[in-house]
Amino acid sequence: MPYAITQSCCSDASCVSVCPVNCIHPTPQERAFGSTEMLYVDPNTCISCGACSDACPADAIHPIETLTGPLQQYAAINAAYFEDIPPATDPAPNFHLWDQPEPPRPLPSARIPLRVAIVGTGPAGTYAAEDLLLHTDAEVTLIDRLSSPGGLLRYGVAPDHLATRKVADRFTRFHDHPRTRTVLGVEIGRDLTHEDLLRHHNAVIYAVGSANDRALGIPGEDLSGSIPARRFVGWYNGHPELTADAVALPPGRVVIAGTGNVALDVARILTSDPSTLRNTEIAPRALSALETHENREVVLFARRGPAEAAYSLSELLELQHLAGVDLVVDDHDPRTRADVEVAVGNAKAAALRDVAFEAIDWEAEPKPGRRIVLRFYTSAVELTGDDRVQSVRTADGLELDTELFIRSVGYRGTAIPGLPFDDAAGVVPNESGRVSPGTYVVGWIKRGPSGGIGTNRTCAKQTIDALLADAAAGVLPKPPGSRRKFLRLAAQHTR
Repeated sequence: MPYAITQSCCSDASCVSVCPVNCIHPTPQERAFGSTEMLYVDPNTCISCGACSDACPADAIHPIETLTGPLQQYAAINAAYFEDIPPATDPAPNFHLWDQPEPPRPLPSARIPLRVAIVGTGPAGTYAAEDLLLHTDAEVTLIDRLSSPGGLLRYGVAPDHLATRKVADRFTRFHDHPRTRTVLGVEIGRDLTHEDLLRHHNAVIYAVGSANDRALGIPGEDLSGSIPARRFVGWYNGHPELTADAVALPPGRVVIAGTGNVALDVARILTSDPSTLRNTEIAPRALSALETHENREVVLFARRGPAEAAYSLSELLELQHLAGVDLVVDDHDPRTRADVEVAVGNAKAAALRDVAFEAIDWEAEPKPGRRIVLRFYTSAVELTGDDRVQSVRTADGLELDTELFIRSVGYRGTAIPGLPFDDAAGVVPNESGRVSPGTYVVGWIKRGPSGGIGTNRTCAKQTIDALLADAAAGVLPKPPGSRRKFLRLAAQHTR
């Protein structure tokens, strides 16, 4: 019985490298890699050896015959990916039909010790550390402004997505590596400078992500009760910089601007039966608040139609199977139903054929029970209220009462003191991760806020390739200070 990849896929391609028959696609060498929502197993090629399941850090790969409940549909999802892809012309096992073998990586002379500081301990920074520790003799200093490592993997992944959060187990070993030192509670740009890092390291890699939230730019956006999704996510994940009262859950309706995966995570947590969250990694303060929360309705606004929705298919399917919660589509715009009915080659739009469409009377009291409403072709244009949000107005004239408006419209990077910055794109300008010899970027601060956890693996490899090329060319700076001196310096600033 062949295997199938399921919803918790992190797309880091660990499974691809161990498959003996090249049945998992897209591979990192294929153009589609990084642009698909997940990886897929070809059921016609899979030999059921289980190597991919053993290698998967997110526990996402299982034999089709063992899939139960909502996961059963992933057998068809995996198979559907290969319907329009011609079979390989060479079916020989144990051979990957990849484009070209990778050229050998330039390595620095063994006589020159390489010391690298990595700022940020999320997936991007840790994949970079993994590459260095496994393939070079470099010493690595991991630095994070928070008191706990992990970045978005720890504070951004939904607490009920336990399989995805397991990826952190893969990274933990690199913090204990004999050539690694971890410095927590130190912020570069406030406690120490970029120059401090270069004085003690041959190279510095910034993996600081996109630390700001995009704004809608509408009147009333700054009212109390209007918050970015990042704050809500950090609150339910126990982010150390957020207090217990960082989010107030008023009774009644919650409105979310945006329909990306983060928006769907927030909607799911808000409407889930709190008893189902007790065995997850949700912060106790959030669970306590949700247990007394009287909310029964979450409305999500999407500027465009179902075919262009930002969420992944797996996130949508999860909402469709959320126990005790009705998922409905507001049938206010004929374009929405038309998009779903004529959906060709768009699985996300087609999946809404199994969701109820309802002409909702927004002036009436909400129906009893918990529900999530998807409202496509809708943009918020104004938040109204005196001291806090009381309602949201849309471009099509709707006015919805709400005391909690959550903006989930994307992230953007912030400038790093001492480095150039592209304010329009919200990234540090770079060439394949190289800012200048000795200074590099990886992850969202390099490419913008796109791609999931696994995307950072190939992103990190590209950056490390640039760093090693500079090391081999002898153009990296030679720091006058030692790592021991840097650790003593950092200890003076640890918060």
